Amino acid sequence: MTFDSAQTALALPAQEVYSRLYSEWGAQHWWPAETPFEVVIGAILTQNTAWSNVEQAVAALRSEKLLDPKIMGGISAEHLAELIVPSGYYNLKARRILNFMQMLNEEYAGDLERLFRLETGQLRSVLLSVNGIGPETADSILLYAAERPVFVVDAYTRRFLLRHAWIEGGENYDEIAAIFTGSLPCDLRIYNEFHALIVKLGKLHCRRRAECADCPLNVYPLREGRGDV
Repeated sequence: MTFDSAQTALALPAQEVYSRLYSEWGAQHWWPAETPFEVVIGAILTQNTAWSNVEQAVAALRSEKLLDPKIMGGISAEHLAELIVPSGYYNLKARRILNFMQMLNEEYAGDLERLFRLETGQLRSVLLSVNGIGPETADSILLYAAERPVFVVDAYTRRFLLRHAWIEGGENYDEIAAIFTGSLPCDLRIYNEFHALIVKLGKLHCRRRAECADCPLNVYPLREGRGDV
């Protein structure tokens, strides 16, 4: 399909939606982490699982004093997998974390700050070059760890846009992100809060089976025959 991000961005009242969500729930204080490196690890662990499971895995890593790039790079895949069992897909996620560590150690001498000195587009390309890091994980790292104004798109984002007919359903990740970046000021704080608020929306109301009563976005019409998405 041909996608006109500018036209779709006009259809989404992004600033108004943000204001409604923020007025309802306020600041979300997301991402909950003590260091940028912890954000990176959490972003990989949170793939295909609930944050409550990630918290258990992160706590296990913290108890072993592994949330340090100088230490994490020396752990075996087997030991790492044992520690992150609560996050699910633990063998796969252990390999992905170690893939990131290999890149960091070989190309940036294990120095996360050095990696984060790259220009945003270049940094995103480097992150996407790591086996197991896709656009959502890369952008979560960019936004919450490197503090770059990029918009994170997840399943909750796609769902609420689709239900309100603000997208058609065939748009790719970058096209959906452009709807927001094309409609909002390039503001790190807004992008951070907006994504976190969308996550809250998805957990409370825009679930697989919609719970529209008392939803702050129920003033907007829904797609006819929206079903459960």
